[in-house]
Parts: sequence; structure tokens; C-alpha cells
Amino acid sequence: MADLNATQGSLLGFLHDGPKTGWELLQEVERGLQRFWNVTSSHVYRELRTLEGRGLVKAGKPGPRDRRPFSLTAAGRRAFREWITEQPAHEQIRFPLLVTLWFGKHVDRDTLREFVDASEKEHRARLALYRDAIEHTGADEHVASVVQFGIEYEKAVLRWLSGLPVAQDARAQT
Repeated sequence: MADLNATQGSLLGFLHDGPKTGWELLQEVERGLQRFWNVTSSHVYRELRTLEGRGLVKAGKPGPRDRRPFSLTAAGRRAFREWITEQPAHEQIRFPLLVTLWFGKHVDRDTLREFVDASEKEHRARLALYRDAIEHTGADEHVASVVQFGIEYEKAVLRWLSGLPVAQDARAQT
């Protein structure tokens, strides 16, 4: 078994297109996958060291700013192929507003309304971002399906937010 975590597997997947530095991998993540999988710079560099230690990637010579490009080894390609065909783990919702709402009886309504309004603004911005991104997915139907998930998710969250009692209170007051 490949025995890779999702961050390691995704880094190997990005390296299929050719050698990349840690910084370039971070740029790849930030262009799309970041909204669907939490990957930080410390994750990338730690996992690259782990993958290198396991012989799944090979570091090239340092370039500008001492950045080293990493490339897949044959073992890395095999490990990725094995990992990507395994059943994905179950998802876990991490939505901080839900924690606040769970304990909402301890928060005044005006503060809750501010939180909901801020969340609505953020989700509207993400929806616009995904709608723009769908135009640039090219012919990759797989990436397009992930971006479409983002669109549908944001639409669902916005519907849910508008139905919250605290949101309805605000509409009744206007």
C-alpha cells in the first residue's frame, strides 16, 4: 500500500506535470485546491522532506533563492498511482461558524447577526471566485467538477445562511 496522506499524495500528483520547487507547489495549491484541502507552506516543505526520505521524490540542484526543484521518482509515480486509486477517506466538515452557532445562546443576537453577515459576504465572494474559475478550467473535466462542487457548495451555504433565524430577524427589521 502507498501509505500516503492526502497532502503527500496531492504533492506527488502536482509533480506529475514536471519538477517544481516547494514555492511553485504552494502556488499550484493556492490556485485551486486550497479551498478544498488545507495545505500550508509548513505542510508542503515537511512533506517534501518526508517524500524525499522515502525515495518518492528527488531534489534537484538549488536555483535562485536557494529553491530546489523536486521531481518524481519511479517509486513516487507508483506510490501516487496506488494512492489515487484507493477509496478516499470520509470528509469532515470544518466550519467555524457552526461552532459559534452551536453555542449561540451565549452570544447576543446583534453579534450573531454580524457573524452571519460576514460569513454571507465571504461566501458570496467565493461563489464569484468559483464562477470565474470555472471559465478557466480548460478541457480538464475533473478540475471543472471540483470547481462546480465549490459553486454548488457556496450556493447551498448562502441559502442556509439566509434561512437562519438571526438572518430573518435582520430582514424583518429592514
